Amino acid sequence: MASTMVERSPALPGSKRAGLRLAAGIGMIAGVCVLAGLYWLTAKPVRVSVDGMAETIYTHRASVGTLLLDLGLTPTPQDRVSQPLDGAVERDMTIAVEQARPVRVLADGRDFVVGSWGATPRAVLADAGILLDTHDEVLVDGQPWRADLVLPSSLVEKEASTYDRGFAWDSLRTEPVRLRVRRSAPIVVHEGDARYTVDTTAQTIGEALRKSGVILYLGDRVQPSLGSAITANLHVYIQRSVPVSLQVDGRLVKTRTQAQTVADALSDLGIILSGGDRVEPALDAKLYDNLKIAITRVSEDVTVEEEIAPFDTVFVADPNLPIDTQEVLAVGAEGITRTRYRTQYENGEPLTRALEDTWLAQEPADRRIAYGQKIEPRTETMADGTVITYWRKIKMLATSYNAASAGGNRTRTGDLLRDGIVAVDPRLIPLRSQVYVPGYGIADALDTGGGIISRRIDLAYVASSYVPVRGWVDVYLLWPPPNEAITWVVPNYPPVPQ
Repeated sequence: MASTMVERSPALPGSKRAGLRLAAGIGMIAGVCVLAGLYWLTAKPVRVSVDGMAETIYTHRASVGTLLLDLGLTPTPQDRVSQPLDGAVERDMTIAVEQARPVRVLADGRDFVVGSWGATPRAVLADAGILLDTHDEVLVDGQPWRADLVLPSSLVEKEASTYDRGFAWDSLRTEPVRLRVRRSAPIVVHEGDARYTVDTTAQTIGEALRKSGVILYLGDRVQPSLGSAITANLHVYIQRSVPVSLQVDGRLVKTRTQAQTVADALSDLGIILSGGDRVEPALDAKLYDNLKIAITRVSEDVTVEEEIAPFDTVFVADPNLPIDTQEVLAVGAEGITRTRYRTQYENGEPLTRALEDTWLAQEPADRRIAYGQKIEPRTETMADGTVITYWRKIKMLATSYNAASAGGNRTRTGDLLRDGIVAVDPRLIPLRSQVYVPGYGIADALDTGGGIISRRIDLAYVASSYVPVRGWVDVYLLWPPPNEAITWVVPNYPPVPQ
């Protein structure tokens, strides 16, 4: 086979190849710099201002519109541009762009942002193609706002600068004002014989009536209920209550009621009448505004009064019962006479009091006590050794006296005053009878005294032997008993201590 010979050029050294690459790179950079220089030399400087934020832009664009597109600006029909968008870009010209205020509109079920130069909600909505009716409600940022009141200023925020900040106007952020429209709906209100229409933006019947100045009172009835939702051409019926005042049980009550008559009003108020109560006006009277109803409470009370007649105590002699002993034969009973009265009251005050009847509820009965008349001799040895026989023993209050204290030395019987004489009540202890007094001895009953009554006994002493005495003692009446009348029941005077 024939062989083919290929001649190769001799290889360049490495240092030469590196030099060629460097030269090529420098050439490319030089070319770019030349081209950039030519670009800037031929570009037209233009002053662009967006909402007051301005920068100088170098451009080769022929029209204003394309220049703004390069800058990321797409003006809307509501924005203001100082130069026509199809106008030519000229060197050192100024292009001012004023963007319309962004407003977020929520109306008729739509939610969108519109740009507008309108100063009021009505003007902004007109720019958005939305018309307001007379009773529609406007809210700005959630607050009720009049349709022709100037809107608050938009909140414009400027972001912090960064290395790659873009254009000056890129740092501006405008928060849209939120504009909500609440459409009014007509409702028909029936109030008695009157009928009228209310246009409202309220959500419920109660709110609609309140905003329309319709005053409701306690007791008024509204159908549908106050919490019912509003719908267009809804019919609302108001049944007015009647204002009345009620005077009852000492208090004045002012209220309102749906009742038609006085009786129905009292039933609604829970007022209960008793049989005798009086009501003015009558229960079947028709109610009218500010009617005054007065209730007079009428009640009756039956009382029974008692008149007590004390019973008498009758003592009955019993010859078989020892003297100074008693036995109750009948305890006795008081007489009771009862009287019934009927009292009528009006509002708690007594009006009349009538006697109905009187009757004897219990006959009086005497208390009967038997007293003893049996007298027998009794013998007893005293503490001093004296042996006595007596027929009666009486507890008595003993005192002492002498001639000086008595005002003389003669006794009632004419005897000279001496030791061994006692002054007694002759109705109890006969004069000239004998008694035994413990601590004094046997004595003769020969004297009396103005203060010596019943159970009193006064012990006589001569001046030289006088002993002051005062105390209760048992006095023994010595045998035999007197022939004269005997006081069978000894009076309890002075009262015997218990």
